[in-house]
Amino acid sequence: MKSEPTGGRGRHTSVPSRRRLRWLAGLAVGALALAACSGPQGTGSSDEAEGDQQAGGGQGDLRVAVISHGTPGDAFWNVVKNGAEDAGEDLGVQVEYNADGDPGNQAKLIDNAVAQGVGGLVVSMANPDALGPSIKRAVDADIPVITINSGEDRSAEFGALTHVGQTERIAGETAGRKFADLGKRKLLCVIHEAGNIGLNERCEGTRDGFSGQVQNLQVDINNPTDVESRLRGALQTDQSIDAVLALNSQVAALAVSAIEAAGSQAEVATFDLNSDVVAAIQSGDMLFAVDQQQYLQGYLPVQFLKLYRENANVVGGGKPVLTGPDLVEKDNIDRIGQYVERGTR
Repeated sequence: MKSEPTGGRGRHTSVPSRRRLRWLAGLAVGALALAACSGPQGTGSSDEAEGDQQAGGGQGDLRVAVISHGTPGDAFWNVVKNGAEDAGEDLGVQVEYNADGDPGNQAKLIDNAVAQGVGGLVVSMANPDALGPSIKRAVDADIPVITINSGEDRSAEFGALTHVGQTERIAGETAGRKFADLGKRKLLCVIHEAGNIGLNERCEGTRDGFSGQVQNLQVDINNPTDVESRLRGALQTDQSIDAVLALNSQVAALAVSAIEAAGSQAEVATFDLNSDVVAAIQSGDMLFAVDQQQYLQGYLPVQFLKLYRENANVVGGGKPVLTGPDLVEKDNIDRIGQYVERGTR
């Protein structure tokens, strides 16, 4: 069920369109690109310009492949895709977005992009061991790589320029502290995807920030009925659980239903936003959401790759570029919820 955003403190009187948002973001980049082209290094021989275009670095000729581990059509990854495609439109970059939740298939998508000679790669690394060889082959082929969302700790190991996302352990710690501040004592952390190192890091971070007990529950997001059943069973078995942390907005909705079915007094918070989460926070059925602003995880890498190709810029200084965590709760949900409806939060 989707909710229409309602007015709240600090809300804008009108929501800027995605096109307006992209224009504002692109304006700064355009200024940088103009400065680069008009400076002493901006004029080169025709041979140099031709070489840049062959490498994908010429104005309008840069091809960037964005390859995520998300399921096609997933609400979270659709926002990443929106960010990447908006950046491509703003900056004159050809963006090709592909997604596959199977690590082996994701590696093949990377290999295909390398074989096609793309000018840059953006890759989410939920399973670094499976993707590492393919990413190294891209780097060896002089294709710059930026990792996003997952795999921050091993990004530099594989030769990526930088990582864009949130540090999952820090985000988990933020959630744990918030639950502790709310007086919760026993927390269930729901891991919905086996082998995803970022999800385990979120639960470990929650332990760091939470003053009570944290118990992990492994479920399979591809089987929603089983997810709800396992949650209900865990809550019925241990009535002392008073908090549930979902690491995915779809799981959060199932957790709300499971709590009601189990007759539990536990309350739910989640990672990531969608329309249902917005409605649940507004109605009081959910406490808060940890937002990693994934639109930026699509937009910024395309921007960074263009600047790298055209001006040799490297962003981050060896550190990740953080897009979160940003805590979304009752007092700011009306302001932020409008952008969820637009597809940019």
